[in-house]
Amino acid sequence: MYRYNLFSKIVGIMVIMLIPITLLYFFSNKTTTDVLRSELNTSNNTQLRFFQNQVESQMELLSSWPILLIHDPDILTLKDMAPEQENLNLKAIQLVKRIQTKISIQESSSNWNSKLSLYSPSVRRMVTENDALPYSDDELRNEVKTGWQVNTIKDQGEERFLFSWFSYTPSMPQFSPGRAETIMKVEFDSRNIEDMLDQFKSDGRRDPFYYKQGTGLIYNRSADRVLADQLVKQLGPEELTGSGNRTLEIGQKSYSVNIVYSSKMGWTLIDYMPLSEILQPIHTSNRLFYFSVSALLLMSCLTAYLLYVQVQVPVRQLVGGFQKLKQGDYSVRMGIKGRNEFSFLSIRFNSMVEQIQELIEKVLMEKIHVREARLKQLQSQINPHFFYNCFSFITSMAKLDNMKAVVGMSHHLSRYYRYTTRQEREMVPLPEEVEFVTHYLEIQNMRMSRLKYTIHIPPQMRRVEIPPLMLQPLVENAVLHGIEPAARAGQVRITGVCQGRTMMLTVEDDGLGMTPLEIALLEEKLGRAMDEEMGCGLWNVHQRMRLRFGEQAGIAFAPSPLGGLQATLYWLLPADPSEKALKEGQE
Repeated sequence: MYRYNLFSKIVGIMVIMLIPITLLYFFSNKTTTDVLRSELNTSNNTQLRFFQNQVESQMELLSSWPILLIHDPDILTLKDMAPEQENLNLKAIQLVKRIQTKISIQESSSNWNSKLSLYSPSVRRMVTENDALPYSDDELRNEVKTGWQVNTIKDQGEERFLFSWFSYTPSMPQFSPGRAETIMKVEFDSRNIEDMLDQFKSDGRRDPFYYKQGTGLIYNRSADRVLADQLVKQLGPEELTGSGNRTLEIGQKSYSVNIVYSSKMGWTLIDYMPLSEILQPIHTSNRLFYFSVSALLLMSCLTAYLLYVQVQVPVRQLVGGFQKLKQGDYSVRMGIKGRNEFSFLSIRFNSMVEQIQELIEKVLMEKIHVREARLKQLQSQINPHFFYNCFSFITSMAKLDNMKAVVGMSHHLSRYYRYTTRQEREMVPLPEEVEFVTHYLEIQNMRMSRLKYTIHIPPQMRRVEIPPLMLQPLVENAVLHGIEPAARAGQVRITGVCQGRTMMLTVEDDGLGMTPLEIALLEEKLGRAMDEEMGCGLWNVHQRMRLRFGEQAGIAFAPSPLGGLQATLYWLLPADPSEKALKEGQE
């Protein structure tokens, strides 16, 4: 005990010395981390605002094109031209060509891929860089709206957004194609914004994207779209219409999310960075410090350990051995090291445990032999019980001169003899037991023509083995006590259920059934010793299942959906044999 106390004191002193150092480092590290996060957030927001201004400037430039072109002399000439016929004349065609050239020059003046369209009510044509096609006033009336409009389009199987801006003369509160003199439309798709997002994503850590509530997201081409969607779901409407920074937890990872909202575009620019990558140098430094502290503490413990190892460790091993012996582990043996008093105690301890284990194994073997003898005794009690019922039926049918039933009973009884005379085996395959029950049901069907039965055993239970004569008493109980007293009853259903290692065989009937109180009394009797009031069939089956498979096996009763009683034979197979049997059954 003195050595143990000394060890505790030395370790305690070292821990007390290291705690202030660790706390001081912790607060210093926290301050450094907070300052770094603040500076990074400020820098990221500044860069996002700069990028946002670039996109807004480009869109303002595109929206100014229609204002410049509307006052072009050729376009003004086209406005005043009246069509003489459906097709344009040579002068009008030349004018349209000049306008198309100017549209092409204007489109090439921007590094964004865009498209300009001129709607001329005078000639009823929509003029683009390559075409001059007729248009419908109704379609134009639905398209023209103020500000930038965003529509979703499909391009090579991918979803994109089409931005469009309309300008028209003269100005009017409510647009009307009949009153407009000239309409200009400029449009571009979201690939231009994707190109700028790709350029912005240069250092490999950024992953910017645009989001507009009710419209969708514009990703960069290498974006993690699943993660971006999760980020948007965690951001509320107020956060998406403002600017700032948030830290979000997704998939056990922390992300620093920067948000900048554009009132001109109506879109929110979002960028995020994993905090683990940002703070990686600090985390490395932390790990190095904590490793140094741990190493120092470990060396202190090792120094104290050397002061008591020659006494404390052998005592603990001896105490542990006695604890395992108390828990029933008689295979425990003490390791013998060196030549001292503790090695002598270990040798005597091992000798004592070995003698105790031999005595216990002898007692267990005797219990196993007694258990096997009792199991065979219970199995043998089933046979006379079933013989009595069969011969009683043959006698009744003979008195009624029903020789067909007598022959049928004799035939099925011969099959029964063949089955029972081979029952030197303690376990039989389930299909053989089911076939045996089928013979019994055929016999009862000859006695009661209203008796119908169905049997369903899943394929994975075909190789499962059970003790013989287990299922027949349940079926006999359903026929004699459930169906026979009920004039309208006549259905028996046998179903096999496999749930992992748990096997169940249910026998249901549509007979008289039992009340919940009667079911509880019956299950209570099955657990007691057999008396004169109880038939031996069900009791034998229950006790044999318990002896064979343990306390997790037996018979359970419940009301059947058919209207009668449901008897369930259940047991839990051992892990390895069940897995092998199930695998073979599936094959």
